[in-house]
Amino acid sequence: MDIKALILKHLKKNKKVKVADIVKATGFSRAYINRFFRELVNQEKIALIGKANRAYYIEAKKGVVRKTKREILSIKRILKNKNLSESDILDQIKKDCGIFLDLPKNIVSILDYAFTEMLNNAIEHSNSKEIVVIMEKNKLSVNFEVIDFGIGIFNNLMAKRGLKNELEAIQDLLKGKQTTVPKEHTGEGIFFTSKVADRLIINSSTKKLIIDNQLNDIFIKDIKAIKGTKVRFEIGKKAMQNLNAVFRKFAGDTFEFSKTEVTVDLYQMNNVFISRSQARRVLSGLDKFRTIIIDFKNIEAIGQSFADEVFRVWQSHHSGIDIKYKNANENVLFMIKRAQVKN
Repeated sequence: MDIKALILKHLKKNKKVKVADIVKATGFSRAYINRFFRELVNQEKIALIGKANRAYYIEAKKGVVRKTKREILSIKRILKNKNLSESDILDQIKKDCGIFLDLPKNIVSILDYAFTEMLNNAIEHSNSKEIVVIMEKNKLSVNFEVIDFGIGIFNNLMAKRGLKNELEAIQDLLKGKQTTVPKEHTGEGIFFTSKVADRLIINSSTKKLIIDNQLNDIFIKDIKAIKGTKVRFEIGKKAMQNLNAVFRKFAGDTFEFSKTEVTVDLYQMNNVFISRSQARRVLSGLDKFRTIIIDFKNIEAIGQSFADEVFRVWQSHHSGIDIKYKNANENVLFMIKRAQVKN
């Protein structure tokens, strides 16, 4: 029996096909049938849409895939918090649905940054075994939620920084450069995310923090006690804010521009570069250049997360851009080489 021919025949007749359809038609095991689906995917004859029991396959024609993905405007993932990569999760969401299709470039950039920052916070700081992410697009806006069931952001700040109550923790958070791990993070992820959102809502413990940039106001409300943290990010599809402009406003202009290349002088910004958030801020808006030169003059060390974000994650998404560096001491060079080996 030609299983691949059967799959393609079913697909031609019904426009989509599930593994269960072929299992039922043949009587073979799911594991056996899956082999032929994988082969057809590798041959770029079919494409997978969705995950788990909602997964199905369609013709791997660009127009067909795009049309099908446009109909999938909400997605939910329940993630085991073990060896998670926020960038990989974002890439998978983009692959599985049409939320990011047809959005303006400034909105895509903002969503990329905000989602990875909020998910990274949950991965690294919540101590939650499970994380739930939800994203949806409607006629007016795009929203996402990151939910964990760990210690909770306000409780974490209180414990790590010796604060008396949740209100002090919220006040500390709003200062913009606070963190529970000062040797590893600058705490700027939430700060910059709050500046590019239309609304950012953080629920944790017995408080709800609402940062509403449409009203240019901040609200704090009492809620029924919850475990962990729920972050909700909202932005209009026609929002005019620009990620790089927000970075410049609060961090200053650190770049020397030319037509084809840009030099990033890190020593003008800070002498400690550790977090992914810092890397994302440094690289924001640089995708229009052919060459990026990062100057590590006076930088004694960089963190693994910073190097990985620049020289592996960002580079893998911008393969046509040459990232160079200069004035790197042996400690910085070690981290750069380590990140590049993972490519």
